[in-house]
Amino acid sequence: MRSSQSVTQDLTRQLGFTFIGLLCAVLVVGSAATSFAQITPAAESLSDLYPGKAYSPYAQRSFPDRVFWGDTHLHTGLSMDAGLFGARLGLDDAYRFARGEEVMASSGQPVRLGRPLDWLVIADHSDGMGFFNDLSKGDPDILKYDQAKPWYEGLRAGGDASVAAALDLIGTFSQGEIDPEMMAEYSPGGKTYGSIWEKVVAAAEEFNDPGRFTTLIGFEWTSLVKGNNLHRNVIFREGADKAGRVVPYTTQAPVGSTDPLDLYKYLENYEATIGGSALALAHNGNLSNGIMFPVDAQYTGRALDRTYVESRARWEPMYEVTQIKGDGEAHPLLSPDDAFADYETWDVGNLDLSQAKTDEMLKGEYAREALKNGLALEKRLGTNPYKFGLVGSTDSHTGLAAVEEENFFGKATNAEPSPNRMRHPFISSENGVFNGYQTVASGYTAVWAEENTRESIWDAMARKEVYGTTGPRIMVRFFGGWDFTDEDLNSRQPAFRGYEKGVPMGGDLRGSGDAPTFMVYALRDVIGANLDRIQIVKGWLDADGETHEMVYDVAWSVGREPDSNGVLPPVGNTVDVAAANWSNTIGASELGAVWTDPDFDATQSAFYYARVLEIPTPRWVVYDAFRFGIEIPEGAETTHQERAYTTPIWYTP
Repeated sequence: MRSSQSVTQDLTRQLGFTFIGLLCAVLVVGSAATSFAQITPAAESLSDLYPGKAYSPYAQRSFPDRVFWGDTHLHTGLSMDAGLFGARLGLDDAYRFARGEEVMASSGQPVRLGRPLDWLVIADHSDGMGFFNDLSKGDPDILKYDQAKPWYEGLRAGGDASVAAALDLIGTFSQGEIDPEMMAEYSPGGKTYGSIWEKVVAAAEEFNDPGRFTTLIGFEWTSLVKGNNLHRNVIFREGADKAGRVVPYTTQAPVGSTDPLDLYKYLENYEATIGGSALALAHNGNLSNGIMFPVDAQYTGRALDRTYVESRARWEPMYEVTQIKGDGEAHPLLSPDDAFADYETWDVGNLDLSQAKTDEMLKGEYAREALKNGLALEKRLGTNPYKFGLVGSTDSHTGLAAVEEENFFGKATNAEPSPNRMRHPFISSENGVFNGYQTVASGYTAVWAEENTRESIWDAMARKEVYGTTGPRIMVRFFGGWDFTDEDLNSRQPAFRGYEKGVPMGGDLRGSGDAPTFMVYALRDVIGANLDRIQIVKGWLDADGETHEMVYDVAWSVGREPDSNGVLPPVGNTVDVAAANWSNTIGASELGAVWTDPDFDATQSAFYYARVLEIPTPRWVVYDAFRFGIEIPEGAETTHQERAYTTPIWYTP
């Protein structure tokens, strides 16, 4: 196999700046000196050239050839906490903004995305959906409850008082102490609750524009166990005809529950009685204090059994690996040999900081550790419950899916652009603090699909042909098989070769002999930063039942070579913090490699996923400092390397 650099040089030479065509399996004209015959093996017939028999490579394709960008996790003012934090944008505003229109933020600032999204899931909290609307009006039926009075007074006072009210509400809910009688009208069975959901569904139907902008109906099931986060977002495949015939599942007894097994029963019942399809995805395991990815028993004390592992594998095909409240791929204590594991790490405590974090909790919180533990659970119980795709989302509570670093509108309305937001604590307690400057401008989900429709996008999620980024729209393909060659990568149609000879991200490889090969290629965000490197992360289970991991650099920009220990030098840093700028004079616009696992053992179960790193760029705090003329707080990171995480490919002996 040639070096990663020579593969990259060939790509650049042959394809020029047309690698987007390679990614989308679209034939484009490269160097005039490069003929089609030079990059395609001799073929005796058209059927040897293409999967179909047509001369046109665009005809008779049967694989997903387009990438669509979206957000699976956005809140509007319908969510209780968002409303108390000051969000006044509703469903229509959120959809209009996501499809590229300019709106007025709740803080009174005009805002627009740099580029529209292709699809959106509004996932307002199912518990208390619409409660804030009536609270803000001073509804006597709400104000008669003792809990509601201080929230209403804080709301009317505005500013810090409103924020304090929102935090008190979050703490009350997190600890399971919210008044169930007060919430009854905003829970399943309440007349108000049903009418609110009808509005949610109707708005999604109004803004759904197949082929241009897709709305998927969803909600967030907000399970909290004494402040420990077990949240899941639910996404329906269908529209009003089916999703409109149910109401969201909640956590409040007697109808709801905080146990994921009960959420799975709700999903199963939806499919059985309505005939639709739905899925769930968890997020922020880093705020679960160790209970998001159990290995021996659930938080309830129930031992993990076949029911648990099979149900979780069935209903949770994706995991939200990066978002505003921290990155959840890896942790430096769990992955000490990974130089890039400590990225936007939030590890102070649980969601409301009612309990401090301990090192022992970490192994039940991060995606890579869960992927490894899933291999062990599969050997023990027959099914891998943590065989999930990796996606990114915002979890913005402003109605604005705005996580571009230079256009970041924060977690909540009190964290929208202002001179003070960096210094204002996000949340604090005697156990620690999440500072405002630690909020992460992240992330988005990329879906490889045939068309921009509900069915096509949902199906891609279900089969896990998805990946997440921390915000940039990096295009990535990742295939696994046994017969990939450099010629496959350098061809004008590597996606054809990828699907013909192997499986895409989210796929499974089964074998007993030769080591698998992987073909990965990436194109930088067309208006973003160059790429530093592509890495393949491997996890495996040995004969003794112990799990391991390794990170391999497989492609990188020219001008560097690994040292005698195999360590690739840093790409450099062109960030000018004072000017809030950087230059693309380092890195590469495109990278690719065909890589074979040098440490392969055919008897060991394993997974492989690609991580694509950009060159260093400014964090959002740098743009704030530049525009407001303020100092960056001590301790705030000013640069970072944004990234993409593909869904793994699994190998089973």
